[in-house]
Amino acid sequence: MKRLFALIALIALMAVVLAACSQATPTPQVIEKTVVVKETVVVPATPAERTVVEFWTTDNEEKRVDVYEAVAKKYMEEHPDVEIRIVPIEEGGISQRIATARAANRLPDIVRMGVERVSAFAADGILDEDAASAVIDSIGKDDFRAGPLEMVTDPSTGKYAAVPYDGWIQAIWYRKDMFEQAGVPAPTSWDILDQACDKLPGTGNLLYALTLPTDPGQNYPHQVFEQFAISNNVWPFDDNGNVTMNTPEMVETLRFYTSLQRCAPPGPQYWRGAREAYELDQAGMLFYSTYIMDDLVEGSGTEGGGKVQIAVPDLAKKTGFAPKLEGPSGASATYGQLVTLGIMQGADPVAQDVVKFFLTGENYKDILALAPFGKVPVLKSAVGEWKDLSPFFKEYDPETLDQIANGYDTMQRWLFKPGYDATQRAVVGDIEGRLLIPQAIANIALDGSMTPESAAEWLQQQVEQLYQDRQNQ
Repeated sequence: MKRLFALIALIALMAVVLAACSQATPTPQVIEKTVVVKETVVVPATPAERTVVEFWTTDNEEKRVDVYEAVAKKYMEEHPDVEIRIVPIEEGGISQRIATARAANRLPDIVRMGVERVSAFAADGILDEDAASAVIDSIGKDDFRAGPLEMVTDPSTGKYAAVPYDGWIQAIWYRKDMFEQAGVPAPTSWDILDQACDKLPGTGNLLYALTLPTDPGQNYPHQVFEQFAISNNVWPFDDNGNVTMNTPEMVETLRFYTSLQRCAPPGPQYWRGAREAYELDQAGMLFYSTYIMDDLVEGSGTEGGGKVQIAVPDLAKKTGFAPKLEGPSGASATYGQLVTLGIMQGADPVAQDVVKFFLTGENYKDILALAPFGKVPVLKSAVGEWKDLSPFFKEYDPETLDQIANGYDTMQRWLFKPGYDATQRAVVGDIEGRLLIPQAIANIALDGSMTPESAAEWLQQQVEQLYQDRQNQ
């Protein structure tokens, strides 16, 4: 029995020893580690929205559009969050295009347009006058010519309806040497014109004192006559809205204007004949815009495709420029055109900065350089550089360039008169478009079928009918 217990005890002891040995040499374990690789998902950045400024311009020739786009590109490089879209349009189609855009609630932001459009658009309430006034203030009112600012002022609000940009001036271009030889001062008034009419023919080689615009089928006589009319306080409507085409002042203006035919070439005359008579040393004066400046240096183009051979050496240097004409009552006027930049209602505020950019430094100079003769700067600070934009300017007396730059100060048009409503302005356009003034002038000066009195009465009847027709529309 003792042996059995001893055997059992021995077996138990061995089991304990074996168990201890097994714990001392553990079986190696392979621990698997799962490595989670996170995938990087690249999410494209959302591009910031760009402000789009739509800029309509009547400078619509391809080369001119290229320059506008170049100036716009400079702005966009400085302001990458802005996109300027230059849209060329026709001057004559502005009103229709604006009407279509307005109906679609898609007005552009900026429109380059003649000042004759400004009053009508302001009356329609589609010009942002606060924006235009802010631009003018930021550039500095004192840097603008006073005349252009007056022309864009809305009389009903006292604010600026658009921003003046550039334009051209019409004047009497005259032979300074022949005037001096004849003992006549510069033709700046009716009285001096009357003297020159009698004294210039026969001076030097001159056959005529001037070429008088009389062609009934051309707008040229209207443009010239309107300056005479305004210089004598003649306007199509009075302050009460009455047609005033038969006033004593109108009769006086018709009589004086047509009396100049006595020292002018016979037959209907328009701008081409006037230009050539001056270049060929036949007439001592002509009425023309500043666009003639290169023609007086190298000769104007003829209908046949050639060029006029100027008969007077250094004609440009011998030519004076008289933009202001004074009438018998002391009133004076300068005729011309002003181009503006209108900021439309609903335009993004950045449009104001774009307009300012186009009127600043090299940017403005680049635009003026497109046609220096027809783009007279409205900013006093730009005049100095403008004078260097064409080699033809060096052919003119510095005084002439100063007079051109100052021509805005007295520039007026029937269309510009403050207080005329949209209907009256439309009638003024009809008067010009239907060539009523040229017909009246031709009937007096060429065929004698009318007197100044009967021509004024005929104009009164015609304009009253136009006014009635417009009011009934």
